[in-house]
Amino acid sequence: MSKRRDFMKALGIGSGAFFMSPITVFGESHEDGRDCDRRKSGLPNGELTEKLNVYEKKEYHTDIVISGGGMAGLCAAIAAARNGSKVILLQDRSRLGGNASSEIRMHISGASQLKQVWRETGILEELVLTEAAENPQRSYEMWDYVLYDKVVSEENITLLLDTTLYDAEVVDGKVEKAWAICSPTEEISIIKAKFFADCTGDATMAAKVGASYMRGREAKSKWGESLAVDVADQKTMGNSLLFMAKQFDKEMPYTPPEWSRKYTTKDFIHRGIANYEYGYWWLELGGQINIIRDGQQNRHDLLSVLFGVWDYIKNSGNHPDSEKWALTWVGMIPGKRESRRIEGDFIMKQKDVQSATLFTDRVAYGGWPLDDHPPGGMDTTGDVPYVSIPLKEPYSIPLRSLYSKNIKNLFAAGRNISVSHVALSSTRVMATCSTLGQAIGTAMAYCNQHSILPAMLVNDVAHMTTLQQLLLRQDQALLGIINDDKSDLAKIAQISASSETKDGAANNIIDGINRDVNDGKTHQWRANMEAGEQWLELVWDSPMAINKIELTFDTGLHRYLRISGQDSVNDQQERGPQPETIADYTIVAKGKNINGVVAENKNNFLRKVVHDFESVEVSSLQMRVERTNGDPFAKIFEIRCYKE
Repeated sequence: MSKRRDFMKALGIGSGAFFMSPITVFGESHEDGRDCDRRKSGLPNGELTEKLNVYEKKEYHTDIVISGGGMAGLCAAIAAARNGSKVILLQDRSRLGGNASSEIRMHISGASQLKQVWRETGILEELVLTEAAENPQRSYEMWDYVLYDKVVSEENITLLLDTTLYDAEVVDGKVEKAWAICSPTEEISIIKAKFFADCTGDATMAAKVGASYMRGREAKSKWGESLAVDVADQKTMGNSLLFMAKQFDKEMPYTPPEWSRKYTTKDFIHRGIANYEYGYWWLELGGQINIIRDGQQNRHDLLSVLFGVWDYIKNSGNHPDSEKWALTWVGMIPGKRESRRIEGDFIMKQKDVQSATLFTDRVAYGGWPLDDHPPGGMDTTGDVPYVSIPLKEPYSIPLRSLYSKNIKNLFAAGRNISVSHVALSSTRVMATCSTLGQAIGTAMAYCNQHSILPAMLVNDVAHMTTLQQLLLRQDQALLGIINDDKSDLAKIAQISASSETKDGAANNIIDGINRDVNDGKTHQWRANMEAGEQWLELVWDSPMAINKIELTFDTGLHRYLRISGQDSVNDQQERGPQPETIADYTIVAKGKNINGVVAENKNNFLRKVVHDFESVEVSSLQMRVERTNGDPFAKIFEIRCYKE
């Protein structure tokens, strides 16, 4: 308690000003007489009561607490909620998305960098498909809204924005409760839960509860990593601060602040200035200081770098075509690459990334290069800003790297997972972090349902296999794992179609593979829509009771798909619904007591679509495809059928 008293004292709140509000269980609203409740105050309209007590306490009891609302944390929250757990998501800012939000505007990158077929699916794919369809104007603020809408639409999630975790209690090696503060609403949240997840990026929760963690760069000799440094140190990759600019119809002069840095041509030998609209990831500093404690100064230094670079662009005379360009947005929150890394039951290393080991407890994959940034950043412009070692194929990521080895109920996802510094240079990017979030969200819900801890889960083959099948069913791609779900009734149906192409047989929808896996096969049904409406039919030897149909469509996973302020990146994409995706369809069921439509969809743009309906006994299901989003072929990777 002394730490919490010290914290409140530091806020200037004495014990006499501290008020304990009634305990609130998960999902219930306040009934404690808010400041603006005129019905109870008796005051005339236009007058407000003054709040007498600040930093009131509110208690929660829930299944899962997730600290950090970046891409890892929000995907974890959505996954856990959809799998039946009650979740409280803490985000210390007013916007979700972390480095991908409008406050920072980093690209969501990942295994697409392999330039093959490995764009990440699952919840991340749902998010980026939604953004591409609903945000053709490429507004970062509307991307924020897509994320917010997805989270608040989940009834099992309580979202606490502007809320920062500052303390936690550990009993017998498990986190029992956490304390968080929301300054805008002057509230202290006290949250009891069964499982906790650190998705802060900085491993703040882990450090607070005494979880083992790593920081800095390991020496080559520690794990035999050829890309490691010769002598271990506490240096990290730095932070970046981005800007956006626009071309106007007149000259736009620029005068930098007096404190901005000055640059000359030699400072850009290794740092290209190819465009002015969005830049630059190499505006990087902080790797030689404590990236957390010295963050305020580092932000100012990054601003001095950013304005100095823009001054060089505008006023050096080397970029005369910039005369009509002006800054339209400057970031004030640096995007972080590295700080603490939680130590799990397994630490991924360079060889695990480059050898693409298929871990038995794999729950996600990565594919970004081993992309290390020297700690000097813009303090050492004579050095290259990064060293990138490309990969030949994606690699798997084990669940053992996604929870703490000494805090039994603490999971982790994001750039703070159990990896070496070298391995982190690949796993740190946000598309990978998003899939790690979905993995731990699903795993936490599974552990909650079965009353087990993560170490018990990974050491039980039956549990681990069930979890992997669940992830696969929910569109989390797992290397080398196919649909072996005995509850999937589609797998025992006879499949036929109105037509099919040579490489797109109807039976492919039950071959167990729901995406292109770069093996030379399509793994999907294809039919030419130029001949008109096409259909696909499932027939059973005996009637089947069904109340759920799950469909997986083609969304062009060979392409990049991410919001960007950069036209050159946008030009590689299909903004809007992806042309390969089936847009309009109807599913008709036939049986003893039914002959009609059980599901239909218009203007679909999603890859994974689930239809729930009242249980019906059917002898056949026919999916009638009426329209795609532009592709001449109807394409379906997978149909699953269930009675649940």
